[in-house]
Amino acid sequence: MEKVTIKINGQEVTVPKDFTVMEAADELGIHVPRLCFLKDINETSACRLCVVDVKNMRGLKNSCTLSLIDGMEVDTDTEEIHDSIVANLELLASNHIFECWACERESNCEFLDLMRKFNVENSYDGNRFFTKKDRQINDTSSSIVLDSGKCILCGRCVSACNHYTNLGVLDFNERGNETYVGPALFHSMEDSGCIYCGKCIQSCPTAAIKEKSHTNEVIDSLNDKSKIVVAAVDPSVRVTLGEDFGTEIGENVEGKLFASLQSLGFDEVIDTSLATELSIQEEAKDLIESIKSKKLPLYTSKAPGWINYIEQYESELLENISSKKSEQLITGVLVKHHYAEKLGYNKENVVVVSIMPTISSKDECSRPHNEFAGLKDVDYSLTTKEYARLLKRKNITLLKLEDAKPYGELANLTNNPIRVENSVLQDTLTAASNILGETPQELDFKNTKGVKEATYKLAGKSINVALVHGNINIKEFFTKMKKTKKSYHYVEYMGSLLDGGGSPIRSAYEQQTLPINEIREESLRKLQGEVNKEAVTSAYTELLKQVGEEKIDNMLHTSYHERSFYK
Repeated sequence: MEKVTIKINGQEVTVPKDFTVMEAADELGIHVPRLCFLKDINETSACRLCVVDVKNMRGLKNSCTLSLIDGMEVDTDTEEIHDSIVANLELLASNHIFECWACERESNCEFLDLMRKFNVENSYDGNRFFTKKDRQINDTSSSIVLDSGKCILCGRCVSACNHYTNLGVLDFNERGNETYVGPALFHSMEDSGCIYCGKCIQSCPTAAIKEKSHTNEVIDSLNDKSKIVVAAVDPSVRVTLGEDFGTEIGENVEGKLFASLQSLGFDEVIDTSLATELSIQEEAKDLIESIKSKKLPLYTSKAPGWINYIEQYESELLENISSKKSEQLITGVLVKHHYAEKLGYNKENVVVVSIMPTISSKDECSRPHNEFAGLKDVDYSLTTKEYARLLKRKNITLLKLEDAKPYGELANLTNNPIRVENSVLQDTLTAASNILGETPQELDFKNTKGVKEATYKLAGKSINVALVHGNINIKEFFTKMKKTKKSYHYVEYMGSLLDGGGSPIRSAYEQQTLPINEIREESLRKLQGEVNKEAVTSAYTELLKQVGEEKIDNMLHTSYHERSFYK
């Protein structure tokens, strides 16, 4: 690889020739301010905050896109650079709605951090010769909110939407001072074609895109003494929650999590891990039935956003989608229609609050058909970030709490070690083999881009299975499958939950330089234990005895429908 040697602030560095000036500065540990830049996703020089002065070049240059020349001499910290950055920050501030005390990003806003660092005054606000653009808030969705008053038009969300999904849901609308980001004509997010992957939220430097909050409703439920409020917690929360209170990435705060739930007044706590194991059993039955009826392939996923994609973009495959409910929904239905009776609770007074790393979980629990016997499976879904803000609103300092164990009768009844893997493909096949009295096999995957493929012997047949990873690969997989006409028997889509739209947001610089998802995953992996098969069998047997097999199908399964979106 060809290399060049340059000087930045008098320091010499030798780096690959295809580096930019910004990357070379990072190599030296010299941090250049940035706001629109998101490595490999949004490199557009839009914000003009990363400017540098290059010897023998006229004017200040954008370091994020400036190529290197051998012998180049660069300054990153001059009075002219400082004044230019301040001027651009003042312009961005002029149209920004500052509600920092009530903002979802009050503790990790990249824009606010730069405003503080450069001591910028909001000099245009209140100037009678300056007119702020109109604020538009799109809160039509059950999962996501767009707020143009917080948007700095960096374009990171637009690029992230295309980079991670290739769906083009977000774009710039209008021109000049009227420009805003959103679906075409600021159409409703509900029928914009969005699958609620949340990557736009993780990419936004401010709170211009955020999850729809349900913290007020949860607080009302906690204050209502007639209610039994149950927290259903996703395993990932253990290793991400602390980050919003200043811990290292992936630090385990399991004990403090349970202590915080008790401090808030949750009556019971239940982990979603037991529901995962029950879900695997239901999925295995679905797979066996699909093979027998030749209704193939069977598609499945643990990620709620997956079904949003199928309903809108591949609706002809709906009859092949596994109907078993997700872990959060199964947890909710078990709590209300099985354990509530066992513990002597009136199920009508039970409120289930899930704490999840995804925003698609909000959409999922708000769907009218995700209920049983007239009661919603899950009443409210909070993201990990929302839960952190709830604790701060209640003046609960997470890191000062004494560690606690899971508490309440539900925790004792449903104790089951957590599961790290997002994929349940191997476990479902193993469960299906066990049901049929056959010998399970280990999958020997062959990797292609974003897809793992293998064969497995089940019900006397050799079946083709596939594991598709990442939103961008869903579209490519279906396109390739239709083109090549390759047949599969069982396909699972696997998304990453640890960096979902509801997880704590890290800065663009951290996203560029740190393997955030890998660090969190490794931390969570240390907490994984062996499945408590006895607890799973006991729960299933008791449920079968209580409600019967037909009602179990209604309780643990759901339906999906074709949805059109605005084009």
